[in-house]
This record gives sequence, structure tokens and C-alpha cells, in this order.
Amino acid sequence: MTDATPQPVFLKDYTPFGFLVDRVELTFRLAPTETRVRARIAFRPNPAATDRRFFLHGEELTLISAAIDGHPVTPAITPAGLSCEVPDAPFTWDCEVEIAPKENTALEGLYMSNGMYCTQCEAEGFRKITFYPDRPDVMAPFRVRIESDLPVLLSNGNPVARGTGFAEWDDPWPKPSYLFALVAGELVATSERYTTSEGREVDLNIWVRPADQGKADYALDSLIRSMRWDEEVYGRAYDLDVFNIVAVDDFNMGAMENKGLNIFNSRYVLASPETATDRDYENIERIIAHEYFHNWTGDRITCRDWFQLSLKEGLTVFRDSQFSADMRSAAVKRIEDVMTLRARQFREDNGPLAHPVRPESYTEINNFYTATVYEKGAELIGMLRRLVGPEGYRKALDLYFSRHDGQACTIEDWLQVFEDATGRDLTRFKRWYSQAGTPRVKVTEDFKDGTYTLHLEQETPPTPGQDKD
Repeated sequence: MTDATPQPVFLKDYTPFGFLVDRVELTFRLAPTETRVRARIAFRPNPAATDRRFFLHGEELTLISAAIDGHPVTPAITPAGLSCEVPDAPFTWDCEVEIAPKENTALEGLYMSNGMYCTQCEAEGFRKITFYPDRPDVMAPFRVRIESDLPVLLSNGNPVARGTGFAEWDDPWPKPSYLFALVAGELVATSERYTTSEGREVDLNIWVRPADQGKADYALDSLIRSMRWDEEVYGRAYDLDVFNIVAVDDFNMGAMENKGLNIFNSRYVLASPETATDRDYENIERIIAHEYFHNWTGDRITCRDWFQLSLKEGLTVFRDSQFSADMRSAAVKRIEDVMTLRARQFREDNGPLAHPVRPESYTEINNFYTATVYEKGAELIGMLRRLVGPEGYRKALDLYFSRHDGQACTIEDWLQVFEDATGRDLTRFKRWYSQAGTPRVKVTEDFKDGTYTLHLEQETPPTPGQDKD
């Protein structure tokens, strides 16, 4: 009998994957219970890796065929994936699998929602689509062909070909598998054309079901304002010819920042004056901005492993808070953020589920999409900005984008750019990422001989796994 007890994953055990991926080509022949996925992947040995075992994640896949450089192979398959002998040189992996999107009720990987095909691959959903090194530090450009009689066929990147029953997409920017996306269905678009600060003409489309047409105007307006704000405040312009958002009724998360093809829960896209509240409009604006800002802080620069999750989420929450403050009221936004922090994150930090912004281990990564990683992580970004000042912050971010574009990074990489850009020593500040709990500040005062003295003492109570202050 196989022991199915989940095993913890430890930050200290990280090792790079044994191979780099130069190119991924995928072909989908969509069918509700018999979708075929063909993958052609160009691998080469990773000079930074010491472990060259070839293992590809894969779950709930029916393998049809596999080949290396055109020669059929018979890999060893387990419920977690497959392995086989490969050359110690560049090679091409060909594989065809069959999956059943209609039967995928976990809503991870490729699934169906009321007749529409859609995907959710963060954190580890791509392994339910095809065999692949499904980890965030493996980045590659993707080209995708979708074959179906449905009228709208979408994937990441730019459209490069379309004909009767097919569409092809090419994403030139390297990305990890968790950012892959595909949508196919009966959809209509609310569209606009946007010119970036660099002069690129971009087609903006928000895709909804025909019955929801006319409810995406505010979402589109929020997207345009987000794009303009990111150019003005962070110097970040959009980098593809098209940006698509799709509203999906059945979606596990609020929204997902897949490169060039954001997928949203419908409630965060659709609004009409007759039924939507002010809070609905505020949430649409904020979440549209958050997922768009991920284009640079999450997509172009991603996290090396899931322990670094706050590197993209904490930073992007801070950015969307800045945006909302500029669009509305900075004071009101700050009050709301603090109220949320006290109501959700303080409780988490003071309870049995307390954990650092960057945990040392996890058993199930989906359990770490928490207020600590998001909201407390965002507060750390705000603290850094106050430490170095707005000019130092902008200088550090410019260095971060130029130094790490196209890379999968760590918290250490992030803090190093601040030290290099501003000359600050952040050795002690780094503890904020590794220490759980909410610090307590004790204030005592004394007035003697005409001198007023204020004493401040700080301590952090023990938390699970961290028994000492």
C-alpha cells in the first residue's frame, strides 16, 4: 500500500530543476470528455543544477504517446508524474495526453463552466493539462494552437493565426506554467484601443457571455486607468499587442493574472447602475488594477518558488492600494487597509495558524494564500518605502525591473536592490519576512527635573513553531 500522506516541502531544500526550457508548443483539440493535448518542448541541461533527473509533473492524465527527438519512449508513470532517461544534451520532448475538462470539478487545470472551456493553473494546476516541470522557476515562451468549433478561442500572448476551427497564439515573454491560460466559448467583447507611453497600440477586450453584454464598461475604464497609472507612477508600459480579460461564473479565485489573458470571477467584472453598489464598483476597480499590475510584478518577474509568494502578491497589493488611494481618497484607503489588517491579519498572527510572510515549510501551498502573505506582505513594502523615501523607492524599483526582468526571484533579490540602490543596510529588516506574530510596543514615560523621557520597548510573543521572541 502506498502512503498517501502529504509530505511537507521545506524552503531549505530548494534546488533548481535539472533542465532549462527554451520553447513550449501546445496543441489543444477540445472536446468535453476527450480533449487531446499535444506538447513539444525544447529542453537543455541546466548548468546551475546538480540533479539531472528528468521528472515531469502530471496528474489525472492519460498518456497517449511520448518521444524524445522523434524516438518513442516508455516513461515510468506515477500518480504524481513521469520520469525517463534523457540525453545529457539539448533534446525535444513530444507528448500527447487525453484529459476530460467536463469531469474536472476541482476547477484546476482545464475545465468547463456552462459550456465554456477555461483554465486555472496557479499554483499547481498545469500538471493536470500535460506533463511538465510545473514549478514557478521554470520559465519559457509558449506558442499555443486551439482547435474547436467554438467562436472565441483565446490564450496568452499575441494572436498569430486564425481560421475555420482553430486559432494560434504566441507569447514571446518567458513565463512559468502557472501563468498559462486558455479560454474557448460563446463570448462577446467590450473593446477599446489604447496607446502606451512607448507608442504601442494595444487592443483591450473584456469578454463576457452574451447575456452580460453592456456590464463591462466600468471594468474597461478601470483597466485603462490602471495602465496609465502604472506608466506614470512606476514607468511600466504594457508589452503585448492585446490584453484580454474573461469573466467566468465558476472560478476558484477572485481573479488570475495570466500573461495577457486575465481570468476573473464574474462578480469582479460585471456591474450595472441598476444593481451594483459603490462597493461593487470599488472592488472591480481595485481587482482589475491588481491583476493588471501583476504584468510586471508577477509575470515579467515571478517568484523562484512558492515560499516567495509575497514577492509578487504583497508587492502587487501595495501597488493596487497606491492606485486606489490616487483614484479615490488616500486617507480613506489607508483607514480601510488598517481596518482589514487588524480584523484579518492580526487575528491570523495571534492564532494557531500564525506563519511568517515567507514560511519555512508548507504541506499544501494553497493554504498559504493568506492575509499574512498578502496584507502583511504589502505593509512590509510600505515600510520599505517609508525607510528609503519615495525617490529611493522608485530608484530601487527601477533597478528591480531592469536587473530581474524575465527571472524567477527571491525575497533576498528584492531586498538586495534596495540596499544597492539606496545604500541602506536591511539586515535587521529582513527579519520581518521570517518572524511570525504581531509585535507589541510598550510605552512608559517619566518626567524628572524638567526632562520628559519616553521609553519604548518592543517584543513579539511566541507563535507556533517560533517559541522565542
